[in-house]
Amino acid sequence: MINKAIFRQYDIRGIFPNELNSDNTKLIGYYLGLEIQKRTEKKAYVIIGYDIRKHSTMLFNSLISGLNQSGCKVLNIGLVATGVNYFASYQEFNIDNKTIKPDASIMITGSHNAKKYNGFKTTIQNQPYFADDLIRLYEDIKSNENIKIEDNHDFIKVDAKSLYIDYMIKQFSHLKDLPTKFIIDCGNGMADTVITSIFDKLNLNYKALYTKPDGNFPNHHPDPSNEKNLSDLKSHLKDDCHYGFAYDGDADRIAVLTQKYNIKGDILALLFSKTMKNPVIIGEVTYSQNVFNEINTHGTTIMNKTGYSNLRLKLKELNADLAAEVSGHIFFNDRYYGFDDAIYATFRVLELISSNMNIDKEIDSLPKIYTSENIEIQIEEEKKFLLMQKIETSLKRLNRDFPIIKNIITVDGLRINFEYGWALVRASNTNPILVTKYEASSFATAKTYQNALEKLIQKEINEFNSTTN
Repeated sequence: MINKAIFRQYDIRGIFPNELNSDNTKLIGYYLGLEIQKRTEKKAYVIIGYDIRKHSTMLFNSLISGLNQSGCKVLNIGLVATGVNYFASYQEFNIDNKTIKPDASIMITGSHNAKKYNGFKTTIQNQPYFADDLIRLYEDIKSNENIKIEDNHDFIKVDAKSLYIDYMIKQFSHLKDLPTKFIIDCGNGMADTVITSIFDKLNLNYKALYTKPDGNFPNHHPDPSNEKNLSDLKSHLKDDCHYGFAYDGDADRIAVLTQKYNIKGDILALLFSKTMKNPVIIGEVTYSQNVFNEINTHGTTIMNKTGYSNLRLKLKELNADLAAEVSGHIFFNDRYYGFDDAIYATFRVLELISSNMNIDKEIDSLPKIYTSENIEIQIEEEKKFLLMQKIETSLKRLNRDFPIIKNIITVDGLRINFEYGWALVRASNTNPILVTKYEASSFATAKTYQNALEKLIQKEINEFNSTTN
């Protein structure tokens, strides 16, 4: 029986083999193949890549068995980073003396999750396949789980990595022989299926940690958004090595460090925007107001929902220049294809450095504020969105004991604007939690907002539990 819980907001993801296994992966491949061909109205070519996790090749064989039975043709690009998988879906390949452009892509990866996880990130005609699409896919599978799918491991091997490496060398040839010393931490994930080959051909001055792909992730967890996973990288940022880069398991998310700062995605968006003429930048609701204000002095910002699929879709819809998540997903539509690729983002940062941008000084020049990290509140999955409705209702009828609200932005959850800052509460699309965040002109003011909102949230949780138990 297939578990609905693996069909997440942005991708399919679950624990192997309890939630993802050979049988249900065959079903996913079959019904996904039918959907791809329905949308493309032809026998579709599907690019498949996979990460280093111990179960990825087994899931690959099961997935392509389902795709083959659906009538799709599988183009196998092997062990790659997610950015290479996306890149391949925009390329043309010579197959049987015909020029073939892929119709869809599937990346088999557990991304930044623990080694027991795996999953599938899918695009059809270079559009993210997520949210309601995934729910309909689940319903199609659920309606006929008993279909027999034979093993069929036929595929066409194509070389996407060489195309990607050649593209990067050409795009960033002006960085050749850049003397600036920097360090990368691949976290034993997928970044160094290509990245040091590009560095070496550009003769860059780098040191690399944990480059060997290893699905056991023996050195640290492959999630650069967690500070403790950056400790080894930080230890090398000294003397004349001022810059560091870290990657998650499938290398679609980046952390950028200087000796002074761990630069979040919203600040990176600001820095990149300074190199663009009249830029249009897609941000998300957890951005610092500083970033929105500063970009608006030389461009235009649009606040959007959190989530890499949401941002990628909005970027293309508006033909904007760049979108970025605070967590490190960076999407360049300026000079690139508009998908999140941490390897490509590395070279765009190196461009900033080569242009003599003083990154620390740029950040120092921003108005001084306090911004909290994300704060998580555990809540049952089935209750979180109902609870958000109750919180919104309460905020509209608050008494004078609560800080004065200027307005509430409802793009994604509730971003509550006060006189000297803001508070955010939103339901996570991937976990059974509410996420809160606070920003203000001082730590004390932010704590005032935090205490008031947390008190309101706890009151609503208590009342909600008392009426549903």
